[in-house]
Amino acid sequence: MEASVIDRLNAFIASKGLRRTKQRDTIVETAFSTTDHFTAEELLDRVRRVDSTISRATVYRTLSLLVECHLLHQIDLGRDQTYYDPNFLDKPQHNHLTCTDCDRVVEFEDEHIALLEDCITRRLGFKPSSKSIHIKASCEELARSGHCQYKVAKN
Repeated sequence: MEASVIDRLNAFIASKGLRRTKQRDTIVETAFSTTDHFTAEELLDRVRRVDSTISRATVYRTLSLLVECHLLHQIDLGRDQTYYDPNFLDKPQHNHLTCTDCDRVVEFEDEHIALLEDCITRRLGFKPSSKSIHIKASCEELARSGHCQYKVAKN
């Protein structure tokens, strides 16, 4: 985990009159130990492998803090759950593509999209404070060959 994440979180926690705790540190370390998107429940499962005493409420409160101080980004991948994106600091302009066949999530960046967003918002008289592009698409590999390496077989 980058020192900038720790420094930013420590400053934010102090500004809120809160203190660092071992449990909060474990949650933060676990959240930023992956580049995968995760739900609160998935993070809870990972955290409890490290410290089984950490409660669901502590995980949810810590996630709220991380989102509030802009270290994590909440995203909607259309699966009726909130996902958290730990790659937001490294790549704040990235977007998401979800395969409707295998549920794989692919992150992508494109300078043309950033230019188009800028043109659209300026033309309409807005200055964006945030943006999110999420594309749902079918897997060409599955359509072409009948097989996708990412598709999990259902029993």
